Amino acid sequence: MRPADGGWRARFHRYSTRLYGPDPAAAWLTWIGNERIAVGVMPTGATIGRLAAEGVTHVVNCRATWETFVSQELAIERGIFGRARVVHAPMLDTGWRQHPRRWSAGARFAARTLDEDPTARVLVHCKAGVHRSVLVAYAALRLRGRSADEASRLIHGHRAEAELLPAYR
Repeated sequence: MRPADGGWRARFHRYSTRLYGPDPAAAWLTWIGNERIAVGVMPTGATIGRLAAEGVTHVVNCRATWETFVSQELAIERGIFGRARVVHAPMLDTGWRQHPRRWSAGARFAARTLDEDPTARVLVHCKAGVHRSVLVAYAALRLRGRSADEASRLIHGHRAEAELLPAYR
């Protein structure tokens, strides 16, 4: 399913992300160096159709289940990329420590995908591309052998909006 197919999910997604979308001033997608991993904001009706053209092949969606239900972007992502290429790591942006059961599968998926497929490019996103997606991208970089400082430097060196909260390290 392409977003242009105009099904009810696509229409609902377009409308809901206009009402409850990311900050328009934030970069919608930022590639983290040569790591083939991007951190971004929730795809909107205006950007979701551009993901594949930007090179995205896989997605880790870090938004809470209720958020994805309201906006329908998880269903749209699975329609575009296929269920096997989209993982849900459901978290609320609390600023507190996130239990690994919420995000570890997403981090492992991203790391494994990048290790096994040299052409893969993974987008990790939440609503704002500031906390939850940064946590999962950081964990994926750590799983791929980067030190804590290297992973942090890579993310902060490329994504101006990124905040790697102390609770996430």
